[in-house]
Amino acid sequence: MLINVSNHRESKQDAPQAAKEYDTTKLLGWSSANSTEFDKSSPHPVVIFMPEIDKENMGGTMRLGARDTAISKFPDGTKSISEIIYTSCPWFDVIKEENVLRVSERHRHRYEVNPELVEEISSHGLTFVGKDYETGSRMEIAELSRTIHPYYVGCQYHPEFLSRPQRPSPPFLGLLLAACSKLDDFLEKNS
Repeated sequence: MLINVSNHRESKQDAPQAAKEYDTTKLLGWSSANSTEFDKSSPHPVVIFMPEIDKENMGGTMRLGARDTAISKFPDGTKSISEIIYTSCPWFDVIKEENVLRVSERHRHRYEVNPELVEEISSHGLTFVGKDYETGSRMEIAELSRTIHPYYVGCQYHPEFLSRPQRPSPPFLGLLLAACSKLDDFLEKNS
């Protein structure tokens, strides 16, 4: 997950879970936000065990392999960073459909953002611009508006699996552009 997780830098938690907890703590004021992996009785279970995964038999029970993600615009109709970056990388396969982009990324996880909390989290500024293509119920990409943070993009999948030195995965490209203060020019040129 490519996200600012400064409060969890020393934590042993996985980045996606730490990021969602950080987001909900900062944005919603939920100091008790947690993943059910670490606190099964959390009053704000932001990250939960995927319901179809077998909790008893852990071998071979992950959401694993290439899965399609549908990338959409922000609620106000503006393009998300993810939409711009994915469509600007000619080495990455993007399927353009009527109102959505579809990309295929590799997954390897048992936990997901709690679907019961998505609406409340979104209403406070963390927008889920990517959802699983099959059902639209799994949150795959989260972004904060650039008015809040210069590059705050998080993904459930593993972009490093498809990244290569001369063909970086779009989320990594965005992070590198932001780190060297070239993201604004890139987004303006490719919007």
